Amino acid sequence: MRDEFAQKNHLSGQVISHTMLNDYIARNYLSDQLGRFFFQNGPQKVFVSLDSTPWVARIIPDGKGFKLITQRQTQMQPSKALSDERGNIYIVGYLNQTILQDSESPTFVKKELQSIALLHDHDLDRFSEMAKLEEQACSYGGSWEWQGEKLPLDPIHSEELAKQFKFVKQPEPNTL
Repeated sequence: MRDEFAQKNHLSGQVISHTMLNDYIARNYLSDQLGRFFFQNGPQKVFVSLDSTPWVARIIPDGKGFKLITQRQTQMQPSKALSDERGNIYIVGYLNQTILQDSESPTFVKKELQSIALLHDHDLDRFSEMAKLEEQACSYGGSWEWQGEKLPLDPIHSEELAKQFKFVKQPEPNTL
């Protein structure tokens, strides 16, 4: 969370460690049709600046293997993974999202949409156990196993993520 001082001085801010506040933000984490992510705080929209992607995913063991869970505790169904020039892994897949349809009247729609999530760095070792890597240009490609299915792992440059997956990294409230 970045207060006014942190924003003016381009500082990273502080990690929110209060459990109830994290839960509140997660419950109210939404996007609009322009790809701006925010959380609704009463009538106010608090826009979220994104370092890389709108979602962060964790590989969580369950009784039958693993599942991918976002910071909002939403399950993600992966279709492929991407690897960037810094070694970050991104999971591409479908998840239920709440979208603000019309900024004039608060009409929200829940949809299952394709999106992208940064794989949490605590799960990189587990992902590498699932992957077969091939060195390509400035990154890695290949494939990875997910619940018995072979999925692609393709290289991408991190600067392409927002455009390709239609989200705004630094939203401005009055952007039309």
